[in-house]
Amino acid sequence: MTFKPKFPDFKTKVKESFDRQKFMELIRARLIDVKPGFCEIHVPYDKSLTQQHGFFHAGIISTVADNASGYASFSLMDENSSVLTVEFKLNLMSPGDGELLIGRSNVLKHGKTLTVCKAEVYAVKNGEEKLCAVSQATLIELKDKSDSAATSTPT
Repeated sequence: MTFKPKFPDFKTKVKESFDRQKFMELIRARLIDVKPGFCEIHVPYDKSLTQQHGFFHAGIISTVADNASGYASFSLMDENSSVLTVEFKLNLMSPGDGELLIGRSNVLKHGKTLTVCKAEVYAVKNGEEKLCAVSQATLIELKDKSDSAATSTPT
């Protein structure tokens, strides 16, 4: 599907939001690509992000899927809107065994308020991508109501 953003500077809006997420900083996630209805995020391997077998923890894998979906959706929203995940389903397909996680998400349906996205998360090992998880998420667009509040005078 081809989507059109609602304003030209959508990439800056997504990048600024991503940069405000301190958890993304903690796990050293990088926003790699944003297009209308698409997002790609990478997380390099670090022992502190693993479970007992040394694989990426499912919590990190799900975070990558969730954020990729959130920003794919966010790329299509109004300039002054924000985004939250409403529902999220994750299937773990194989262990997150590799030196890098790659999360890619595409918007499946963009509505007035709700957007549905599909994400795939890959573990890269020795240069080869292996699918380790798929997700489907529903996200809500929160319209900014601060304009009316900012112009009103308190009584």
